[in-house]
Amino acid sequence: MSLISFPVLDLHDTDSPITNRPLRTVRIDVLDEPLREETEFKGIVGQSSTLRHVLQMVETVATADSTVLLRGETGTGKELVARAIHYRSRRKDRNFVKLNCAAIPTGLLESELFGHERGAFTGAVTQKVGRLELADQGSLFLDEIGDIPLELQPKLLRLLQEREFERLGSTRTKKVDVRVVAATHRDLEQMIVEKQFRSDLYYRLNVFPIFIPPLRERPKDIPLLVQHFVREAARRMNKTVHTVSSETMAALTQYHWPGNIRELENVIERAVILSPSSVLHVPSRDLQSRITPGCGSEKLRTLADVEREHIRATLKETKWILSGPRGAATRLGMNRSTLYFRMKKLGIARPWS
Repeated sequence: MSLISFPVLDLHDTDSPITNRPLRTVRIDVLDEPLREETEFKGIVGQSSTLRHVLQMVETVATADSTVLLRGETGTGKELVARAIHYRSRRKDRNFVKLNCAAIPTGLLESELFGHERGAFTGAVTQKVGRLELADQGSLFLDEIGDIPLELQPKLLRLLQEREFERLGSTRTKKVDVRVVAATHRDLEQMIVEKQFRSDLYYRLNVFPIFIPPLRERPKDIPLLVQHFVREAARRMNKTVHTVSSETMAALTQYHWPGNIRELENVIERAVILSPSSVLHVPSRDLQSRITPGCGSEKLRTLADVEREHIRATLKETKWILSGPRGAATRLGMNRSTLYFRMKKLGIARPWS
């Protein structure tokens, strides 16, 4: 697996547009050359051990043709991982079709997925081919699968089990050969308990789960992502930005990024717009609001932050053993399944280095 390397750093002093005093800066070399990693996993940037583990799992499952369930917080790049699975499979020359289950009104979701016949409902003046048929022989990416309504879940379950379906308003059964990759940021196990998600559908989707780590758990990748997003934004805007001050990079690295990679990309795009020279300019007020405790500023901690820290500390003490009399679950006063659910919900993954 080819993983990107950060270019040789050219460190020098310059007048910072942020603080008006000399700062060490990091040069991002050769904006017009593509990152090497994009030839292997397009758009997936990083070299941390946690990301490397994800890509190893992608390599493993891509050729197996099994259903994959991608878990992770919003903005962690689940769609990029889904595309990587498709383009490393035997279906790579066929369609990769995406359907966001949360972005389409409930009344239209069935038609979008399965298609409909003319006259199936008011307004159905023509026949419509659904995303499922478009993905035949290829891959279907069902994003935000946790938002699929209960009444549609049995039909999706039948598709996964029998590889067959009917268009809305039709009695003719159609067969398809499609590889399903689903993704969600929601706690499906808790949704099952609350009767919002079918357990049999969950087991059909959860054949090969892959957890995508949040950006705060892969800080080594932030400089590489900054490089990537600066390069892309500068190219789109026809600007020359190839230098990042070390203080700016430190602030970006220390922030916990609740919006993950998507938030980082938006911040860098705004910074490129505001940069009056070749040095990336991030306003000081933005930096101060993004620096975490211990870096010269205060940051309010949520209850989830406290719980995450406590669970992670307990797991470290027990060497990541969950069950048993000396396991983390016992120390935390909960059963193993509850601890597992809380770890998933809080984005806690075992380090692989």
